[in-house]
Amino acid sequence: MQKALSPQETIAHSRSPGGFGLWQQLMKYRYIYLLTLPGMLYFILFKFGPMWGLLISFQDYNPFQGFWGSDWVGFKHFHELFASEYFYIMARNTFLINIFGLVFSFPLPVLLALMLNEIRHETFKRINQTIIYLPHFLSWVVVASMTFFMLSTDVGIINKIMIGFGLKPISFLSNPSYFWGLITAQGIWKDAGWGTIIFLAAMAGVDPQRYEAAVVDGASRMRQIWHITLPAIRPTIIILLILRLGHIADVGFEQLLLMQNSLVLPVAEVFDTYAFNQGIVRGQISVGVAVGMFKGLVGLILVMSSNYIIKKMGHEGIY
Repeated sequence: MQKALSPQETIAHSRSPGGFGLWQQLMKYRYIYLLTLPGMLYFILFKFGPMWGLLISFQDYNPFQGFWGSDWVGFKHFHELFASEYFYIMARNTFLINIFGLVFSFPLPVLLALMLNEIRHETFKRINQTIIYLPHFLSWVVVASMTFFMLSTDVGIINKIMIGFGLKPISFLSNPSYFWGLITAQGIWKDAGWGTIIFLAAMAGVDPQRYEAAVVDGASRMRQIWHITLPAIRPTIIILLILRLGHIADVGFEQLLLMQNSLVLPVAEVFDTYAFNQGIVRGQISVGVAVGMFKGLVGLILVMSSNYIIKKMGHEGIY
């Protein structure tokens, strides 16, 4: 019988000319690595490659002078961003909109997935899944148009119904008090159903024998959900929560841009729209890049800190 190699002998053997080194491993699993090639190329070309452009945030970038001809100004744009009177407003709006989404939007896909998982009639289940998935495929232009036709004071269906009952119309779209709730409701309606896909996949991996054993022990459906289903999908919930925290400085740019107007601008201006207005509309590209870099650093810090806290609590993080 061949003697098993120790870890030290395995490493030495892999480094030897006839051993199973890196090249041999690559050739052995070449088809698996080939499958990952498109994803790797995507991240290299569109994620890592453009990162050199962050250097523009330290320049007074001029497209006519180019990257090498533009003047270097150090942290000038970051200092102006933090000293700006709009910084507090943008930070407040960005973080509060994301917190509303985190509190109300994040748990809803879990709840919907649990409800769908309890449906035993497969045809009825598939129909419900299709219905709640559909809004995800609508563009924000369509969603904003539907919101306008539902809530505007001129042609809005809801206001027309209120007028029919003798009530005064409400300016849903121009009243700052309704804006954050409206943005949150749009996000829930559009993406809550789509978010159930990952949780349903995690629930599908639960061993059915665990439910059978729970039934024998007399556990109700709610007990089975609480003690079997939720612990089984807990790692998935934690990972998605960490990734969601990484986007705490990001708000749907297209959604906010379409829903903004001059009356709600004090509660609607966020980092994304500010970067667009400064970088594209006003041509201050370096300012826009500086805002984007600040958002990325905030996301990185939140992901690393939340992952550290989760692992300290005894759960599995993303790395």
